[in-house]
Amino acid sequence: MTDQRKRVLFVCIGNMCRSQMAEAFARVYGSDILIPASAGVSPGYEVAEDTVRAMREKHIDLRDHFPKAIRHLGRAEFDIVVNMSGLAIAYETGGKVMQWRVDDPYTASYARHCEVRDDIERRVMELILQLRQESREARNQLQKPGAPSNRPPNNQ
Repeated sequence: MTDQRKRVLFVCIGNMCRSQMAEAFARVYGSDILIPASAGVSPGYEVAEDTVRAMREKHIDLRDHFPKAIRHLGRAEFDIVVNMSGLAIAYETGGKVMQWRVDDPYTASYARHCEVRDDIERRVMELILQLRQESREARNQLQKPGAPSNRPPNNQ
């Protein structure tokens, strides 16, 4: 059986804050429906200290995570690209591109960092719920009488 989960790429500028948070939330909350990844347009050297701290408050450990460049993804294909960079990105996936306007908390206060974290958590959960609903609807369509089936024909 093929993996029906959606491949989702979260992109921001440095892959040090926003996209790291989104990937982590997606992995923890939605691994049943998606396969998350993250990258930056111009990646930094390490995940921001306040990002690690803010995510620890949600019991998610990012200490072993590191920024990745979008250009290093090669020909990886994604069903959905969530762009939080505020920039036009030239990553061709053939999939859907979603634009999320999320402030970059890199130079902001820790309190603002946590507000951005909570906004990203809400958005990721909305995406997960949407993907679960779409998956249910697709399964229901396959179960309707006369719908194409994945089962081999019954040769009696």
